[in-house]
Amino acid sequence: MAQFLYIMFPRSLIHNTRDFFMKFFNTLLLAAIITVPLSGCVIAINNDDWESEHGDWESQQKRNVRNIKQLELGRSQSAVEAEFGEPDLVESFSRDGADYKVLFYRTQRVKQDGLTTRDETTPLVFHDGMLVGWGESAIDKATH
Repeated sequence: MAQFLYIMFPRSLIHNTRDFFMKFFNTLLLAAIITVPLSGCVIAINNDDWESEHGDWESQQKRNVRNIKQLELGRSQSAVEAEFGEPDLVESFSRDGADYKVLFYRTQRVKQDGLTTRDETTPLVFHDGMLVGWGESAIDKATH
């Protein structure tokens, strides 16, 4: 094969081509060595895992507080969920043959741990699919 190349192409062309490809390869290799480690550099400031799942958590909290202030008793659970979106926590229970469902929506931030805990939410209480109250007092009234 080498003899064929020497017959078809002058020796200087082969060496120049080889030198060109070696320089090109070395430049490409150097660029890869520099670029690859730097491509993974990301700086996260005030990162909150909840944000990655739910978008901007602060604006969502404000929206939830505003929506709760405008709630009216007797609204259907489906209408509330359509307005608020997916709840952060859900609990269900029965009392005296009546079914209750409690949807918890995040309304405050207590601890920056990336988790939404019950103390960071406001509960909305539904009886047979209708809103009967919100806040911890609504749960107390439904369970006592």
